[in-house]
Amino acid sequence: MTSATSPTPATTATPPLARTAADRTLSIAVACVATVMLMLDVSVVNTALDDIAAGLGASLSGLQWVIDAYTLPLAAVVLSAGSIADRVGRKQVFLGGMVLFTAASAACAVSPGIGTLVAARAVQGIGAAVLFATALALISEVTPTAEERARALGVYGASIGAAFAIGPFVGGVLTDAIGWRAIFWCNVPIGLLALALARRVQESRDPQARRLDVPGQLALVAGLFLLVLALLRGNEDGWGSGLVAGSLAGAAVALGALVVIEHRSRAPMLPLRHFRQPAFSAPQVLVFGISASFFAGFLYLTLYLQGVVGLSPLQTGLAYLPGTALVFVVSGTTAGLMTRFAPAALAVVGLLLVAAGMAVFAWTTHADSGWASILPGFLLASVGTGLFNPSGSALALAALPPEQSGLAAGANDTFRQTGLAVGVAWLGTFVPAAGPYGADAAGFVDGLHHAVLAGAVVALGCAVVGGVLLRAGHGRGGAVEGHSR
Repeated sequence: MTSATSPTPATTATPPLARTAADRTLSIAVACVATVMLMLDVSVVNTALDDIAAGLGASLSGLQWVIDAYTLPLAAVVLSAGSIADRVGRKQVFLGGMVLFTAASAACAVSPGIGTLVAARAVQGIGAAVLFATALALISEVTPTAEERARALGVYGASIGAAFAIGPFVGGVLTDAIGWRAIFWCNVPIGLLALALARRVQESRDPQARRLDVPGQLALVAGLFLLVLALLRGNEDGWGSGLVAGSLAGAAVALGALVVIEHRSRAPMLPLRHFRQPAFSAPQVLVFGISASFFAGFLYLTLYLQGVVGLSPLQTGLAYLPGTALVFVVSGTTAGLMTRFAPAALAVVGLLLVAAGMAVFAWTTHADSGWASILPGFLLASVGTGLFNPSGSALALAALPPEQSGLAAGANDTFRQTGLAVGVAWLGTFVPAAGPYGADAAGFVDGLHHAVLAGAVVALGCAVVGGVLLRAGHGRGGAVEGHSR
């Protein structure tokens, strides 16, 4: 492959097969680099939460918004981003998203207060929505066969696992050595690298791309924001307060309007007819389950390790390292397993292991425990996550034809990020409003136990529902194995 700064002229006599192989490698590399940056951003922020709270004088509510200000716009905008990418061109939209995300990361790094940081995180989330919407689409475009896609998704899943593995450690090192602002600065060089590589990716479009669904987009933004606002404010303001009750009512109206709009629209953001196909519905249920349980629980586990056990950011990263390294190893192994076992089975088993790991947290963590108390549950959930990452992505891409890969990726990321945003807010209703900063350690840990058990129930329920849907889709001849493309 030639240098990213010197594109090969169109007249170069490159054999078609070699050129195709080079394009495939480049597209997969760009998707992986972008996803590594996005995953690092999530994991390093979790490790630095205690220092952010101390540096900016933030409460537990402020820290929750640091997470949800990122995931809310990501969940709400990713479908529209996929639609725009299908129409305008996936490469062009990817480049725009990378510029926005990189610039917003720099804004996060120089934020003078918690309000500014939350606002910058929201802009980051919009950029992340664009990148998530196009990353899997770039892979799908250059892997037309099931075998090629399985290998590519194995690399993609391993990249997610690697970022997940090193993220807490990197975040701890940067926060302890330089300060929490460094965790956002580290996105800038990665973003510049991704931009240099992406310039040489071949452009692709959907000849029958959907139009932008503005009414549906507005209804989704309003519904998700009001729902998360109510959940985050419920403990502090009281569930009967005007703000919380009004927000819940507004969320119900907005989300109900979304269903009506999507049903009547000629060009819906998310065509509801797809949900009649079990092969499409199941990946959304499964990815919501893992995000609303294990990934959402990271905020509260980190607060436990730093606020109750007393670990520094670096020590927190080291405490997570055995489990996150296991995610990396298992994700890579799952690529080979997908050639022997159905991705549907691997994804369901993975989510069941996540549910079991969440339940184990409640038995092993106590106010006077050390950091090792998280390991039994964390290792179990990490094996499940490693099984889930590549197999869940394969199911998502297999649900729709290749020319609708933007919609397939966007829908899956909408449910992934909605699960994370709602999960962070909902699990937070089980812990004291002051978090570990104003409550006694025993009170916080008691709330944590209720939160992780609630997460286990969500993961178990989604695994059962997803498994039933996949079995029904298989019975109808649906594309549930990920090999029908």
